Parts: sequence; structure tokens; C-alpha cells
Amino acid sequence: MVFSIQDLLFQLESVGVYDYLLPFLLIFAIVFGILTYLRIFGDNKGIHLIIAMVIGLLGVRSNFLTQFYSEVFPRLGIGVTIILVIFILLGMFIAEEHKTYWMWGIGGIALIIAIVVIIKTFSYLGWDYGSYWGEGSITWIVFAVLLLALIIAVATSTGGGDSKPSSNAAAGAGKFLGVFEPKRK
Repeated sequence: MVFSIQDLLFQLESVGVYDYLLPFLLIFAIVFGILTYLRIFGDNKGIHLIIAMVIGLLGVRSNFLTQFYSEVFPRLGIGVTIILVIFILLGMFIAEEHKTYWMWGIGGIALIIAIVVIIKTFSYLGWDYGSYWGEGSITWIVFAVLLLALIIAVATSTGGGDSKPSSNAAAGAGKFLGVFEPKRK
């Protein structure tokens, strides 16, 4: 008997791995990570574990969450693929000293992709709360995001002076390096 990867994936789907186990693990890992990082209950990992398990199990109890995951993650995968292609093209054709400015542009594109993914997912699941999330709304949202990015760019610009974009970028990036590190005692 020939056994393919497709058969294995169908078997995993039939026993509920995609609908229950993977969403549970995702919610559990995120909640456990947040609780461990914030240390709300000190360093007591047992309490973090119990809270993360309860929230994860309550989350997958209904089809509400699994429906959302089955809609949002394929769209998110497409968005991440688009950003990856842009990164590859950026690495091939843009000089190193200009990459800092292009990264801000890619960040803007990523934000637009995230907004579109969320709006399309909400719309598909019927969470649009009326007809005001139409095609014209996406245009206004994109315009508002670009206008906000322009305002931020103008407000944070130095207005001339020294022209070392790579050193300024490294200094700016250093401010954010500690954001995702665990808190020290």
C-alpha cells in the first residue's frame, strides 16, 4: 500500500490536530510566554502553566476560534510570502547604505498587508458589522496609514546635518533591541 504525505495530513485533520491541538498549542505558548515575561505571579511557572492551559482549552472549546484561525493564517501566509519576496529583491538590488530607508517602506507595506488580512478575515467570518467595510474603506485605511507614516517621517527627521544613515539607523535600532528580551531582576 502506498502511503503519501497527503494521506498523513488528511489523517491528522480527521483526528482534529488542525482544529484543536494546534490552536491550543498556539494559545498556550503565547499566554505562557506573556505570563513568564511579565512575571505577574513572580517566577512561579506552575501558575503560569495552569493559566495558559485553562485559557488554551477554553479558547478551543468552540468553533469560533478554530474558524478564525483557519481563515486568518492562510491569508497571513500569503502576506508573509509577499514581504519575503520584497526582502529578497531588496537584498539583491539595493545598496547597503540605502537599506535603512527601504526597511521603513517595507514596514509600511507590512502594516498595510496586516490591515488587509484582518479586514478580509473579519469580513469573511461576518464580523464586519455592516456595509462600511467595503472596498472604499480599504482605500481610506491605506491613505490614512500612508499619511500617518508621512507625518511621523517628517516629525522625526533631523532636517539635514550629518549624512550617515547607517550610523543613525544602528543607533535607532539599538533603542529597540531590549524590547523583546526577558526582564532582569
